[in-house]
Amino acid sequence: MGKAAVKSLFHLILTAATFVLAAVTVLASRSGHYHPESSTVMPLLGLAVPVLLVSCLIVSLCWAVARKKWAFVTLIAFFFNWEYLTAVIRFGSARDIPATASAPNHQGKPGGYLTVATYNVHNFGNEITGYSCKEIARYMRQQHVDVLCFQEFGGNKHFTADSLRRALSHWQYALIPADDSIRGLLPIAVFSRYPLTGGRFITYPHSSNCSMLCDIVAGTDTIRLLNNHLQTTGVSRNRKKWERELTTDNTRREVQAVQDAAETLHENFVKRAAQTDSICHLAIAAPHPVLVCGDFNSLPSSYTYRRLSEFLEDGFKTGGHGYMYTYRYGKRMLRIDYAFHSPELECIDYYSPDLDLCSDHNPVIFTVKY
Repeated sequence: MGKAAVKSLFHLILTAATFVLAAVTVLASRSGHYHPESSTVMPLLGLAVPVLLVSCLIVSLCWAVARKKWAFVTLIAFFFNWEYLTAVIRFGSARDIPATASAPNHQGKPGGYLTVATYNVHNFGNEITGYSCKEIARYMRQQHVDVLCFQEFGGNKHFTADSLRRALSHWQYALIPADDSIRGLLPIAVFSRYPLTGGRFITYPHSSNCSMLCDIVAGTDTIRLLNNHLQTTGVSRNRKKWERELTTDNTRREVQAVQDAAETLHENFVKRAAQTDSICHLAIAAPHPVLVCGDFNSLPSSYTYRRLSEFLEDGFKTGGHGYMYTYRYGKRMLRIDYAFHSPELECIDYYSPDLDLCSDHNPVIFTVKY
């Protein structure tokens, strides 16, 4: 085979690969519209969207440098995921929050503004001194946070639950499930400067994850809050085992590792979808404006995100700006923590500060006008 033939074959392979990448990326843009029970492949494609988008940009740039029209193929596929892109990138600048927003009036009402933070604190790193908990409390006071929603909230024998309460005493009202109700579960809690009523702890079948429902009483207004920690992906727990299997010279073990990973992911996709449906029913039935926040372990390409977005507003889309990610690893490409709000609430600020403390997550802090 001559050089011209080899070159032509190589060009043909690259062109075919470009079209395959574009087709998969376009297909992945629809992943959130499929319930995980009805499709095994689509949720997996949704999980791959960040990598697919980066790949499309790289391929498009390479074709553009080569001055080939195929650059437009992957570029079109990239923008086909506009819904995902607008959920992680917002242009504009932060809006000013009135100084009265954090200053309660004689009714105990903060001028119609409420600042809420949601944070998976990973049990505060199980630190014996409580350093991270104290630093988080200090930072949240500086940000004038009114309500704290924690996931994976818990102390240890050195820095106990009472120690956590003292460190977070700025928020005088708290809902923390009793020890017997969270046995075998990943703990969750809410702390507030304003009274909390109607507290309800929500568990899910065959899951260590949970949610919490309560009402925030701010003066004469009431806002329903749903603090959530949805089904984990299982990747972190099984990653080392899968990596060991994939590095062996045994093909059968490698195939089994891939199958095990796919089955684990799919099982957790289905659990998370059912949990999402439960949250949606509670939010729709709420007699007050709703805030739904927490660690959802789901990308903006997921069924969970699309389902919640059907009747709630993504706070980042209404009040945020810049680039949004919340998971500190994964090349900072993953947004899996969210705050949604009812349309009658106005989100005027939304951000996720890069706090290098106890967790693999960043907090999400947002302010709503009610």
